[in-house]
Amino acid sequence: MSSSPNMAKKQHSFRNQLENAWLTQGSMLCLGLDPDPQRFPQVMGKEPKSIFSFCKAIADATADLVCAFKPQFAYFASQRAEDQLEKLIAYLKTSYPQIPVILDAKRGDIGATAQHYAREAFDRYGADAITVNPYMGYDSIEPYLQHAGKGVIILCRTSNPGGSDLQNLTVDKNMALFEKVAMLAKEWDKSGQIALVVGATYPREIATVRSIVGDMPLLIPGIGAQGGDIDATVSAGKIASRPGTGMIINSSRAILYASEGQDFVQAARKVALETRDAIRAAQSKT
Repeated sequence: MSSSPNMAKKQHSFRNQLENAWLTQGSMLCLGLDPDPQRFPQVMGKEPKSIFSFCKAIADATADLVCAFKPQFAYFASQRAEDQLEKLIAYLKTSYPQIPVILDAKRGDIGATAQHYAREAFDRYGADAITVNPYMGYDSIEPYLQHAGKGVIILCRTSNPGGSDLQNLTVDKNMALFEKVAMLAKEWDKSGQIALVVGATYPREIATVRSIVGDMPLLIPGIGAQGGDIDATVSAGKIASRPGTGMIINSSRAILYASEGQDFVQAARKVALETRDAIRAAQSKT
């Protein structure tokens, strides 16, 4: 008996891809692709035209160690390299179809504008998920949810120090704003498309969000160059009944720029392997 279109969409959804990647890759590490030509090794050349080749080399070296790839849109757009972003995502999806691609764009607008941002992410670039800013409320989230099976990853408690300026403000019922965002995200997640961004620099808040949203995936930046603690992160974000799942723990610069020499690919793999193994080791401690 052939599967229905709805079942096929579910099987190829971001959430399903992610669940499979956690299982088959044995990893919760996400490779952030933030290409800055000025930091490329000399052998690659420090020109924007090298962006695709640099990202491809790092992705190829680490693909067996990660559960997701996360290209950061601004690093491509600032270098007039959107064509290389299209080429990169197409390459990743062809070469590593088991690994979801998250477009980190942090979009946050409403109405027709949001619809076009969604089409850009999912139709033009072919991403499996996108990061979005919820400041304008459900109006700014709903257009992305119309794309069945695509992931919508909402900023909740970010890893930057300035995040506290707004995210820790007390709102109704003595609740912090980031807690309210988590509660709303859970209400909005009728189709299993939503995930949340919660920074590794605030493990106590990770635990709070996990207690609110249950087994919703958490994209967790802030380890590596930003100094987040892996043990504390894994302990706070774990799903007790399903170890090895629930988190997309991102590392970008620590892996990408592990070496400025001709060994940059080997150095990147070494750091990625060490990070993947540190996450695994942290799981056994919880």
